[in-house]
Amino acid sequence: MSAPVASAQSANKYPTPAGPPRKKYMFAQKDPECPVVANITKNTDEDADITGSYTRVCYRSPVEMLAEIDELRRIHTWADSTYQRRLAALPPGGALLLTIHRQGAKNADPSALTLTARTKDGAEVYTATPKPGSGRFFGRDLYQAQQAVPFVKPTVPGPYLLSITDSKLRQVFEYQLSIP
Repeated sequence: MSAPVASAQSANKYPTPAGPPRKKYMFAQKDPECPVVANITKNTDEDADITGSYTRVCYRSPVEMLAEIDELRRIHTWADSTYQRRLAALPPGGALLLTIHRQGAKNADPSALTLTARTKDGAEVYTATPKPGSGRFFGRDLYQAQQAVPFVKPTVPGPYLLSITDSKLRQVFEYQLSIP
């Protein structure tokens, strides 16, 4: 009989799910559509889109969101009550716009994700779980889900490491947030 082989535990400070690890860029890649977000893991390339593990996040400031609400009010001639309701729902710290592409409709549920922001020292400053939802058909058995998750701007100065843990894929996607 052979003795069981012991496997080494991860020496990582923060435990990761048991899924396959994501490839990382040598240097964080700036998002052309969102200048305050830099992508650390390779999760928006063609391979990720084909395998159904595309994940993207963008920070929207309260000023940007207010400008959008004002423009929508002008275009649609909203009643004051609609405008006031949208204004009241505006998160004071802005929002993280989360976009995911997954294979199969049930896998595109944003509530399977956990967003965690940490400082350089590793102190956790933000944690959120998106609301449950379903994805829309995106082609080739891919489904897209998009959701704005309210962001509470931490009092601790940044930059922050944002980790998105997907419990269904059992993978972690990492970003660097440089919020002014």
